[in-house]
Amino acid sequence: MSTTASGDITKWAAKDGKFHRQVSSFRDFVEPSPDARFPAEAGRYHLYVSYACPWAHRTLIVRKLKGLESLIGVSVVHYLLGPNGWEFASPDEVPGATLDDINGAKYIRELYFKAEPNYSARFTVPVLWDKKQNTIVSNESSEIIRMFNTAFDELVAPEYRGITFYPDELKEKIDDINGWIYDTVNNGVYKAGFASAQSAYEENCRALFESLERIEGILSSNEFLLGTRLTEADLRLFTTILRFDPVYHGHFKCNLKQIATGYPNILRWMREVYQLPGIKETVNMEHIKKHYYMSHVQINPTQVVPLSNGPDLDSPIVKPAARPY
Repeated sequence: MSTTASGDITKWAAKDGKFHRQVSSFRDFVEPSPDARFPAEAGRYHLYVSYACPWAHRTLIVRKLKGLESLIGVSVVHYLLGPNGWEFASPDEVPGATLDDINGAKYIRELYFKAEPNYSARFTVPVLWDKKQNTIVSNESSEIIRMFNTAFDELVAPEYRGITFYPDELKEKIDDINGWIYDTVNNGVYKAGFASAQSAYEENCRALFESLERIEGILSSNEFLLGTRLTEADLRLFTTILRFDPVYHGHFKCNLKQIATGYPNILRWMREVYQLPGIKETVNMEHIKKHYYMSHVQINPTQVVPLSNGPDLDSPIVKPAARPY
């Protein structure tokens, strides 16, 4: 999720009434080689996130599942996206949020200007920060989770080494399913929700539900998207589906169906992923709901936050058929 260096941050749609997501600006990589520009080292890198943001959420999940918590620190912004963008807050002010103990920034935007004084694009989370070079390594979530997947394997505890959510034998299939799910589901909810023209809304809302029907069909015969193995494709989809009923269905007008009542196989899959060890700890539904309903005042000017958190994900228990990763 992002804020912009100039202009009204509530104007998400372009003149054509469509929402066009910005391409991430920082695209470097942490690598296991000591000769790399950004070599993998314990304690060198820091992750800045919002619990509300589905793109940042995926990095928190992989950080957790790969045992990187002692190697890569994390700071969490306030759920409310204000005129100056993402702001840091103490946990006393906002439970779950943190101050920036690494750079002492008040806003995420300050990190961008520290890394690039002439930066003029959006101030997005997540941000992977290099404490040695005092710069941003990456603000692209899909690439950060790939780094977390393999770059630190020599540094993690033995039980996490070799765990991969992007296995060689499934890379082509993962890339393929990521492609259409990103366009029509992950980003599709935003293209529907931020549309300022009826035609743009209807086009993207219908494409979204066509893809949900496709996913429902896949999960009618598969435990996970690509079989019995949990991959990054599942993790990338999970952070969107988690937010669907409590946020996107109403707030973004993605209301042809709900996950809880319209997609039994997606619901079973969502519960199974949520109940895996460590996943629940990365979910903060208060931050999620308050962010969307209180930040997007052009959609919800009253800032009233609905009560429902979506379907109960703790029950019934859904146990994997075998160890999924």
